[in-house]
Amino acid sequence: MQKRKFVDSVAIIAITKNGIEIAKNLRAKFSEWQVFAPSKFSNGDSGINWFEDSTTAKVGELFRNYEALVCIFSLGAVIRLVAPHMKDKKTDPAVVVIDDTGRFAISTLSGHIGGANKLAEDISGVIGATPVITTAADVNKTIAVDLVGNEFGWQIDDGSPVTKVSALMVNEEKIGVFQDAGEKDWWLPKKELPKNVHAYPTMDEMARSDCKGFLIISDKIIQDAKLLERAVVYRPKTLVVGVGLHWDTSRDTIREGLEFSLSKFKLSPKSVARFSSIKKEAQIVGLRELAESMNVSVDYYEKQELAGIVIPNPSEVVQTFEGTPSVSEASAIKSSGGVLIVEKQKFPPNLTIAIARIVK
Repeated sequence: MQKRKFVDSVAIIAITKNGIEIAKNLRAKFSEWQVFAPSKFSNGDSGINWFEDSTTAKVGELFRNYEALVCIFSLGAVIRLVAPHMKDKKTDPAVVVIDDTGRFAISTLSGHIGGANKLAEDISGVIGATPVITTAADVNKTIAVDLVGNEFGWQIDDGSPVTKVSALMVNEEKIGVFQDAGEKDWWLPKKELPKNVHAYPTMDEMARSDCKGFLIISDKIIQDAKLLERAVVYRPKTLVVGVGLHWDTSRDTIREGLEFSLSKFKLSPKSVARFSSIKKEAQIVGLRELAESMNVSVDYYEKQELAGIVIPNPSEVVQTFEGTPSVSEASAIKSSGGVLIVEKQKFPPNLTIAIARIVK
């Protein structure tokens, strides 16, 4: 399940004179936010998008086209207007409702994943409102299971029982945590875990415990089906895939080599942070296309930068053609700043792949 890290595009809709003033105050602080108001209130302010449509039509349009919607009118009206457009919490925009006097900023929809809770708090800090947040994890000051690692770009494995484990968490049932990769400060810095949450040094020890649910933070494939029935698995971005290739190596060839390597060494594709390779006269189209399809970047290095990297499998052939004894291993180590966990894998006729882990 891919999660949005933060709200990028925000639309404010105000339908009263008081609401327009509140919207203008928000626009003064958040200059990229767009303000929409009925044309009957137009006063020549070019910073406001004056609309002729009905509020019903405009709300529907903004709901479809923005990552967050701030509505300055009654909560009941907002619920009726957005209800026909709602799909699911993974794709619905954040919705925050502000009353006409600016006393309350209510997180109404997509509080966690969409960012409405944070948005309500940000708005309250500007206009002096009271943020109203009702999600159980926030109210109880415990771990929001669906947000763990969100700020780091972690992904949750498909099929993870997020709702089930979230319920266990807010009801203070015993939860086990195991982590062997990724950022360590995913919980509040310098704050102890909630009293019902216990960290374990090994996955086996956690699996043998009396915990009702589990949080697993790892870039490794987990094969214990019974454990997975009660575990939310998070995939931190920890793997750098070094690629040695020719200028005409295709995207599909690289993808097949990558999939084979990840499967062989039981690593999750969701944990791939980026690719790395040698800088050539022109970018390799196949590598660029694969990186774009996976929404990751590519680090390129000059041959002189790679030549000094200590690697386990130097190649005289690579030295002859590339001016460095290694591309895949050396670039993976260079880019990750960490350790090589998959030594060079060869795929005829002209592809090599190595994988290093970023040390957080």
